[in-house]
Amino acid sequence: MSVPVRYVAFLRAINVGGHVVKMAQLRKLFESIGLRGVETFIASGNVVFESSAKPDRVFEQKIEAHLEKHLGYAVGTFVRSIPELQAIAQYDPFKGADFDVDRSSLYVGFLGDRPSRSAAAKLNALRTSNEALHVHGRELYWISTVGLGRSEFTGAILEKTLTASTTIRSINTVRRLIAKYGA
Repeated sequence: MSVPVRYVAFLRAINVGGHVVKMAQLRKLFESIGLRGVETFIASGNVVFESSAKPDRVFEQKIEAHLEKHLGYAVGTFVRSIPELQAIAQYDPFKGADFDVDRSSLYVGFLGDRPSRSAAAKLNALRTSNEALHVHGRELYWISTVGLGRSEFTGAILEKTLTASTTIRSINTVRRLIAKYGA
């Protein structure tokens, strides 16, 4: 039997758009499918759990189906291990770019699958003087000097360009998850 590994499920559509889910309910839903060590991290759809199975897209879809059955709406689910999150946080897609990284906001979009090369190229080409996008593996990196509220991009534009659903988190949230659960 393999040793359990800690993972984070990034959920789309939790506590936004009129959907309100108590974190205790969310923990119970994850526990009811046999996951252990379940914790939530801030009330925005970040669920930490342990599993001895290596989650893949089928595993994510199992969680999605379970959540939809019990919550009554679709909840995109994107699972990453703590070591994967460490690599995501260390990756520097905008190194040498003409953005003041210290004065910009950096976001990570989690994708279910690696997008096609053509979709990634289309997204990478969507650059403005205030924002840039970059796809690397199953992640989308988004740097913005204006913030999400004033951005020219929306989740819908990103998803349409990639032909894939995503959920976005601040790099600060990713780093806080690593700091808390990476030890």
